[in-house]
Amino acid sequence: MAETTTRTGLPKGFRSAEQGWPALHRIPHPPYRVPLAGDIIGAGGRTPIQDSVKYARRLGPIFRRNAFGREFVFTWGAELVADLADESRFAKHVGLGVANLRPVAGDGLFTAYNHEPNWQLAHDVLAPGFSREALAGYHPMMLAVAERLMDHWDRAAAGGRAVDVPGDMTKLTLETIARTGFGHDFGSFERARPHPFVTAMVGTLTYAQRLNIVPAPLTPLLLRRASRRNAADIGRLNGIVDEVIRVRRAGGGGGGDLLDRMLDTAHPETGERLSAENVRRQVITFLVAGHETTSGALSFALHYLSREPEVAARARAEVDRVWGDTAAPGYEQVAKLRYVRRVLDESLRLWPTAPGFAREARADTVLAGEHPMRRGAWTLVLTPMLHRDPSVWGADAERFDPDRFEARAVRGRGAHVYKPFGTGARACIGRQFALHEATLVLGLLLRRYELRPDPAYRLRVAERLTLMPEGLRVWPELR
Repeated sequence: MAETTTRTGLPKGFRSAEQGWPALHRIPHPPYRVPLAGDIIGAGGRTPIQDSVKYARRLGPIFRRNAFGREFVFTWGAELVADLADESRFAKHVGLGVANLRPVAGDGLFTAYNHEPNWQLAHDVLAPGFSREALAGYHPMMLAVAERLMDHWDRAAAGGRAVDVPGDMTKLTLETIARTGFGHDFGSFERARPHPFVTAMVGTLTYAQRLNIVPAPLTPLLLRRASRRNAADIGRLNGIVDEVIRVRRAGGGGGGDLLDRMLDTAHPETGERLSAENVRRQVITFLVAGHETTSGALSFALHYLSREPEVAARARAEVDRVWGDTAAPGYEQVAKLRYVRRVLDESLRLWPTAPGFAREARADTVLAGEHPMRRGAWTLVLTPMLHRDPSVWGADAERFDPDRFEARAVRGRGAHVYKPFGTGARACIGRQFALHEATLVLGLLLRRYELRPDPAYRLRVAERLTLMPEGLRVWPELR
């Protein structure tokens, strides 16, 4: 089916975002605009989300930025986001960097346009793969991969060496989704360098982000070499995934895992099956989305645990109390780590590793009774600022405090103020998988190690559509 949007993410026929926002002049923008280039003063091409957060602090709960003649509207105020969560009036918008990933992920669950039928087909076929029963079946494999991580950390502890936290969390989460979902072992912990899948994935994510800041007519000139590398990265991802699928077809079933569902399960009502091309796209989607954001969430949580000894001690005491001497905690025991889960939730509040999601108007409407939007007009919800809205989180919203997620505190807040996994029907299908995996891993690491930080380290956040702490190292010490 032909695409019905442009690279800007606007429906075809829209010349600019102004047509979707009739009263755009009422939405503030940065004061110093360079002719043609737009709002580039004080902005860096490598940190668009963090730059937008800086603008948000000055401009308020809704604002706009201009890049080479394109206007982008950002939203983060709690009242506005609650209105955008109304599924009867707003839907997921596939634009900005997400649309730039379509050459590799096509109509996979994350990158499909709302009108594309394969999204609903894949969702209905795959949703049972994330049920409570399915998660319990994945749990032993999650434990096995975590043991490989801890073997690696044990050797580092014995030698008094630091560990590369983002690198190791990437290995862990890639192996976890590959084994649980597709019966494949990338051998990440046996490699001195990242697996080629990770290298190619980082390349495609980085390229997708760069497309957002380069005018479309200049892309062939300014990104010629990068475009060739991106094409090679896409070819590498496709080749790796095709081999995973080939091995499965040749070797038989995988015990009802996600790949089995993709290959063998028909829609329960229509009898439709996923095409071979769509299976490839879904596998790539799950391998990328299933590990990239979870590795970031774990990395940020470990950063805070290494820097907040009182929080770490409280979390460790909970693990010791709940798990006791159990060598291999069971599935049910993970959900009992309520404080450890709050550490994870608070890390995702401050640094949601998927830092935004876009919403578009299904029909002409008025956002929060103030901002007219025509059908197809869209806005990017800036999640790090939503999670710092002082009207919700208080004047100390920058402070790391897991008790913000104590049950009574959660009940006292609105339903749409915490959105690390997006919202609505198109929210992350694997969120419970990710939360279970991350809570399990944090519990295991806390029980086994004291985490010593580098006192000279200051948190730096790398952006490649997702967020990840850069250069984070800790020293694990066996308890």
